[in-house]
Order: sequence, then C-alpha cells, then structure tokens
Amino acid sequence: MARTKAQVQSKRRAEVTARRLRAGLALVLVLLVILGARLFQLQGLDTAGMAQAAIDKRLRTSEIPALRGEILDAEGTVLARSVQRFDIVVDQRLVEDFQRFNQETRQVEDVQIEGEIEKLAAILGQDVATVRDAVVGDKPFNYVAKSVTPEIQEKVENLAFPGLQSRETTTRTYPVGEVAGSVVGFLGSDGTPLEGIEATQQEVLAGTPGERTFEIGADGIRIPVATNEEVPAQDGQSVRLTLNSDLQWYAQEAIAEQVKEYDAEYGSIVVMNAKTGDIIALADSTTLDPNDPGATPDGQRQSYAATKAFEPGSTTKMITMAAAIEEGITTPITKYKIPPEYTVNGQTFIDARPHDAKTLTTAGILANSWNTGTVMIGEQLTRQQRYDYLRRFGVGHKFDIGLHGTTAGLLAPPETWDGRQEFTVLFGQGLAQTALHTAVAFATIANDGVRMEPRLIDAYIDPDGTEHPVAKEEVGRAVSSETADQVQDMLETDSHVASGLPGNIEDYRIGVKTGTAEAPSDDGGFSGYTISYAGIAPMEDPEYVVVATIQRPEGGVFSLTAGPVFKKVMSQVLNTYNVPPSTTKPVKLPLE
Repeated sequence: MARTKAQVQSKRRAEVTARRLRAGLALVLVLLVILGARLFQLQGLDTAGMAQAAIDKRLRTSEIPALRGEILDAEGTVLARSVQRFDIVVDQRLVEDFQRFNQETRQVEDVQIEGEIEKLAAILGQDVATVRDAVVGDKPFNYVAKSVTPEIQEKVENLAFPGLQSRETTTRTYPVGEVAGSVVGFLGSDGTPLEGIEATQQEVLAGTPGERTFEIGADGIRIPVATNEEVPAQDGQSVRLTLNSDLQWYAQEAIAEQVKEYDAEYGSIVVMNAKTGDIIALADSTTLDPNDPGATPDGQRQSYAATKAFEPGSTTKMITMAAAIEEGITTPITKYKIPPEYTVNGQTFIDARPHDAKTLTTAGILANSWNTGTVMIGEQLTRQQRYDYLRRFGVGHKFDIGLHGTTAGLLAPPETWDGRQEFTVLFGQGLAQTALHTAVAFATIANDGVRMEPRLIDAYIDPDGTEHPVAKEEVGRAVSSETADQVQDMLETDSHVASGLPGNIEDYRIGVKTGTAEAPSDDGGFSGYTISYAGIAPMEDPEYVVVATIQRPEGGVFSLTAGPVFKKVMSQVLNTYNVPPSTTKPVKLPLE
C-alpha cells in the first residue's frame, strides 16, 4: 500500500533524529575516552606533577635579612650594631579553634583559641585584649608584635597558633649614643640610611639578603617536616673608623661646656694625627643621638667641624710665614719696622690693637698677630704664589672623608681677587674653610712640611674578620723640612706670649696660633666673631694637632679665647697616647 506523504516525512524525521543521537553519543564517548586518558595520565603517570602542584600552593618564600655591618672606633668599640629580631604577624582568617597533637599523651586534642590568645599575650608581655584585637578579624595580614627577640620568637612558634607566623628582621642600635653621632649617622624608620657613615658606606654595610622557602598547612602553620630550602644571606662588612670614642666623648663634652660658658652659637674640635692624617676626634658642641635622630633639627645632624666654612683669620698667617720662608723672602729672626698702619696699592691695613711704630722680627709679627707686618712680608709673594701655597696646605680642597656635606670652603682664583682681597688672604680673610682645613694645615707643618690626606675610615672588615685597610695617602710636600722646622719654632714661641698662654700645658712643649675673624651674617654683612686656637704637640717630635673653634661667643673679642678648651683636649690626647712629658727646653725666638 502506498505511503502517504505525511508518513514519508515522519520517517525521514525519525532517521535524522536517530543519526543525530548516534553522532552525539559518539562525541560523548570520544570525550569520555579523552577525559579518562587524561585522568589516567595525571593520576597514574604524573603523580609527581600533581603532588608538586599541591606543594606549590602551600609554599611560602620569605626574605632572610643580611646582618648589617658594624661601625667601630679605632679601638674596636662598637658605635653601631644590628641585632636579629622578629616581627610576629597573623592571617586573621585562619584564627579559630583547632586540633593539636599532644606529644605527651600521643593523642589529638581540641584546642580553644581563647586560651592560646592568653598564652600568646603572656609571651609577648601584652594585655590579652590587645592581642585579641590583633589576631581576631578578617585581615589576611596584621602585625601582632614587632622586633621581638629570638627567645620570644621561639616561644611563639612553639604555640603552633593557626595563622601566626614570624618574619626575621634586624634592629640598628647605637650603644654609645651621642658619641660621634654626627659622624656615624643614622637609619630612617624604614631602614634607609640617611646620614653619616651609615649613608655613605651603605653599599659595604648592607650586605645581600638571602631567601627561605617553606610549606604551610591549611591552618597557616608551618609544616616542620616539609620543604625547607634556604639561600643564606651575605652579611655586610664592618667599617672601622680612625676615631677614638673616648677622646671623641671628651672633646664633645669640653667644647659643649666652653660654648655654654661663652653663650656661643656653636663650637667644634678637630683632633688629628699629623703623621698619618688620621682624624682622632671630630667633635661638635651639639650632636645627634642616632637612637633618636628626630630630637635633633635637620640642619644640625652633620658634623660642623667638616661642613661649616668660615673665615679663619690669623691662623692663616702661619701659611703666609711658611711661604715667605720657603721662598727665601724672610727668616724667623728677620727684623721689620712696623708702622701703626700700612698702606700698599691704595689699601690701608691696621692691627686689632693700636700701637706705635715698632721693630719686630718675623717671629714677633706672628706672635703679636699683626696684619700690618704680615702684609709687609706677604706682599713680596706674587698673587699666584699666595694662592699656590694656600692650596698646598689644603685650603680650597674638598676632603673625601666619607661624610655628606663636606665642603671645600671658598678660595677664589687669584685673577679674580680685587685690590684688597689679594692682601687679606695673607691673614685669613677673603677666604673660607672648615675647622678640618685648619687642622690639615697645622698637621702639614707638624709633619715636617708633608701634607697627608685626612682619614676617617681606617679599614673594612669582612664578616669572617678579614681586614681591608684604607691606605694612608701622602698628598705631597708643601714646604721643605727646614722651613717646617722654622715655623714650628715660631709656633712654639707663640705659646709663650699673651694670646698663647691660655693653652699652655704644664710639662709639655707645644706650638700654637690663635685666630679671630668677623663672622658673616645672613644679610651679607658681619655679625659677631669666630675665634680659633690651633696647636701641635709635643714639639720634640710633633704628632698631634688640636683645633678648637667657637662661633659667635658673647663678650668682648679681646677677652675671649678658645685656649682653655684646647688645653683640656690636647692634655687628654697626650695622656691617652702615653706621651711622656718634655725633657728639653722650649724654643723662644726673639720677638724684637
């Protein structure tokens, strides 16, 4: 019987549906085969990969801080040191009641988190409420305690507190506080070095951090028997300075006392070893405590002795006399008739104290510190010679001693000098230098005319104790040994005249020169005075230099002297280094 058209169409639809079902079933079977193969590969053939993926989810990596190198004085006294500490942190989301295996009972026990919070508070020395606020919440990271000792960190870890971890860190301490604080410098709250040796020697002090990788469980607690890989940190080198911290402390106390007595703006002391260039003390009347740098204003955190330039005044006359002797222009006993005022090239010069015409030797001119006589001798030097000798003695040089803010001072080229400045530089005006510059100049005369580069860093020391000394650098000869000897005699003669007497030390021969100059003011003029007292000892074999400088002391300029503080500090230096008293007679050159 013939099929109707409807029957034919129905059959065709059934056949299409059947084909689609078979195709779909075939596709499903193929996908199941692929999935099964993949599961077999992963579970049967790649168990290590699956395990590693699981481990990777549990791995944590933390930095191992390098121990920052120490800063030491010349005798090994620690001025700055880093100690190991730990920050206790928590993932609050993991803090809840938990189970812990009891080693004694050998059973798993339920632990109430509140009891563990009380134990944690006792270990940290905090009240329970504070600790509860720190650990309970929904923060993925929160500090519980900062900078705890290794002993406390170990007790915290033994709690096996869920979500609690310790992070290794270091804390910088300064055991001697303000002693050499402006030299040592300090670190910011984030560990960034901001001043002093801490900043300039960052590269050698910092070291290289290491890395520790370990596994944690779902409760945030470290798994003790799981992965524990470590790349050790490389600790930083230590820096040994040339400073003697005992003398540094003594100098700081002495200059602070003198500044207070004179109601001065500030003062500084520089102590040097003339033979080596070593800076033994670099002291200021105000210095910072690296443990609390915020207590010292920004502008007072550097060493004024190396960063504040001023007109030195009459201490520079020593250089003028050395240059004139070296060039054969004069001798210590050459006589000059000195008028009350002296005019040259239209420029008139007078002395601090009025006087009649008088005949003085070169030694007498230096001892009386007369500008007139100094110009009479110094004018015989050419402009270039005047400039060159100042440079030979270190004036105008920036000393790289390892501190920020050091300055070269001001020494203009001779071709720029005006008609007056070409003469004022002979007696320490029209130029500027730091107290360190003055010390270097006097150290050059004390070292038989050879200038040494000032040294503040003595050596770098590896963590294993291997030392890398910083070489002593001889800059060159400023004047001959014969000239230096004659200038030494003139300086010793100065110690027996009125201005030099306040610095005299019983039983020791010393050589000194005083200096007074107007202090520049902010408005471009002058305000007050800068007084200095520079000296060398012992004169039998000069080795030590002390320069005391006081800025804007109150009182009459003729009644003020930095001699007393020089005497205190130089006496302490000679005592510290066991220099025996002098057994020879002092030199006293004729003054007239």
